[in-house]
Amino acid sequence: MTKVAVFGTGSWGTTFAVILAEAGNEVTLWGRRPELVEKIDRDHVNPDYLPGVALPSTLRATTDPARALDGADFVVLAVPSQLLRPNLAAWREHIPPHAVLVSLMKGIELGTTKRVSEVIREVAEVPEERVAVVSGPNLAKEIAQRQPAATVVACTDEAVAGRLQAICHLPRFRPYTNPDVVGVELGGAVKNVIALAVGISAGMGMGDNVSAMLITRGLAEISRLGAALGADAHTFAGLAGMGDLVATCTSPLSRNRTFGENLGRGMTLDEVVATTKQTAEGVKSCESVLALARKHDVEMPITEVVVGVVHDGMSPAEAGMLLMSRSPKPERYGV
Repeated sequence: MTKVAVFGTGSWGTTFAVILAEAGNEVTLWGRRPELVEKIDRDHVNPDYLPGVALPSTLRATTDPARALDGADFVVLAVPSQLLRPNLAAWREHIPPHAVLVSLMKGIELGTTKRVSEVIREVAEVPEERVAVVSGPNLAKEIAQRQPAATVVACTDEAVAGRLQAICHLPRFRPYTNPDVVGVELGGAVKNVIALAVGISAGMGMGDNVSAMLITRGLAEISRLGAALGADAHTFAGLAGMGDLVATCTSPLSRNRTFGENLGRGMTLDEVVATTKQTAEGVKSCESVLALARKHDVEMPITEVVVGVVHDGMSPAEAGMLLMSRSPKPERYGV
C-alpha cells in the first residue's frame, strides 16, 4: 500500500487527501490547528473548510509532521504558496529520501519569482524528477461532493508522473500526465490573476462580453509568459491551461473571482481580506507574476492593472479605462 502525507487541511488539501484515501492509499493529513485535526481524525469531518462532507474513516490526521512523514512515498504540499519556504524548511529533516514531493499550490514566490516546484527543489534539496505538480479545473467543493473531475499530473520523469497518476485515479477523478511542469505551473498561477480581473469586472456590473475578453486575452498573457520560459504551448490549450482558467474565472466557488467581485463592488482590500476565509492566491501572486513577466520582457497588461487595483490604489474604473484605451497591437486573430 502506498503511504502518502498531505500537508494542509484547507479545502483542496483535504479534498485531495479524500481522493487518495478512497483510491486505497494510506493517507495522513497534517494540520497546524489541534482542534481541527482532532475533528478530522476522530469525527471524519472538516467543518471549517468542507462543512457537510463526510471524510473517509481511513483518513488519519496529526499535528506532528514527523508522524505524517514517517515512511511516506509521496508528500503532498497544500499550504499557501507564500508560506511554503519556511514550512518546508521545518519539515525537511523528516522527509524520507525516496519520497516524491507533490505540489497542489498555484502561485509564484514573492521576491524570488520562483515557481513552487523550484522552491521545493531548492529547500528540500531534491532533483527535479522527485517533484511533481497537480493542477487543473479542480474546484474543491465539487470534488469533495464526489462530482466528476479531471486534472493534470506533471513531472519531468514520466514514470513518476505515472505512479502519481495511479494513486489518485478514481472512476470520478481522472488524472492526465504531462512532462511540462513549467507550463502546468504557470497556467495554475496566472489564471488566479485573470480570475481577479474577471471578478472585478463582474462586480462592476460588466457583462459576459467583458468576461470573455478578459479570459481569452488572459490566456494570451499566460501563453506569452509560458513561451518566454520554455513551456509547451499545447499545455495552455488543455486542462491545466484553458480548463483551469475557465473554471476559476466563471465559477462562484472560485476564491479569486469572488475576491475580485468584492473589489469591483467597491470594498477595500482590507475589507475583502477580513471577509475571506481562505487564501485567494492571486492577491499576492499577481505582484510576483508581474515581476516575472518584466524579468523576461513579457507584456501582461491585465496582470498590470490587477496589481494596480489590488496593491496600488487604482480604482476598478480606472483599470478598465487603461485596458480599453491601450493602442492595438498587430496581433492576428485577436490572440
